[in-house]
Amino acid sequence: MLIFLKVNIVQDQNELFKIIPPSSIADILEGQYRPGFFIGVATVVLKLFNIIQPKYAVFGKKDFQQLIVIENMVKALNLPINIIRSPTIREDDGLAISSRNSYLSNSNRKKALQLYQTLKNAVEQIKDKSFKQIENDVINHLTNEGWQCDYVTFCRQENLQTPNANDNKLVLLAAAKLDKVRLIDNIEFDRKK
Repeated sequence: MLIFLKVNIVQDQNELFKIIPPSSIADILEGQYRPGFFIGVATVVLKLFNIIQPKYAVFGKKDFQQLIVIENMVKALNLPINIIRSPTIREDDGLAISSRNSYLSNSNRKKALQLYQTLKNAVEQIKDKSFKQIENDVINHLTNEGWQCDYVTFCRQENLQTPNANDNKLVLLAAAKLDKVRLIDNIEFDRKK
């Protein structure tokens, strides 16, 4: 069971409270490289939900961890909102659309396609290799191609925890830099299929 809501009252007039997601979903992956990021996300999104009071809210799967944090917040706080998972929107060549893409040089823009393609290739090896072996292969491949990997990891789709042999609905997530441009991507899959 995830305990989601932890409210901190502070003296600063500009910041009356913060929503603190559980560390099991917020302090891993992106949270490890961007400490406190999901505190800000959860706080701002909850404020927005309280102002607008939507019945539906659409979040993209590209920021998969953010999606999980928001889904868990809505569930834990019993918010009357249906979170709709939107597929990652990609350019015609497969690159996930991101504002960060505009910072890529022309040569790195072409090279950026390697991230998603490498993840797709990795998922195809799931029946032949262990998670750790595939993760290491992806990191080694991307590093050899000039990337600096922050993480490449398999997780359960539902809660981003480390999968075991019986888990089928998985996601392979990655964050890596080309020069100074940090890109994230992921691929969901069902091991049964």
